[in-house]
Amino acid sequence: MTQREAHGRAQLLNFAAQLITVTLDDEGSLPDRMAKSFPWMLALTATDREQCANDLVDAARASFATDQPHLALAELTSWRETAVAVAAGLGDARVEWLDDGETVERP
Repeated sequence: MTQREAHGRAQLLNFAAQLITVTLDDEGSLPDRMAKSFPWMLALTATDREQCANDLVDAARASFATDQPHLALAELTSWRETAVAVAAGLGDARVEWLDDGETVERP
């Protein structure tokens, strides 16, 4: 096992420990319980917290079933970075799309 594989496995086990803690708590919904272990989830909307909770559990199950730690760790990192971006106000900007018919000449 390489150092990178060992590090990924250690991170997955840490994530699993947090998920086990969440499942042992019987107060509140899954997203509410997960927000206690992952406070960054509070930056997400209620709908996004629910989606995040489901995605993280599914990714963890897939990781353990396939012995591929990167599946859960990538999902965890993706949601955490999304929460950080939302907390920084990056999701509030209005998007201005370019006209679809416009082509740009290659430099």
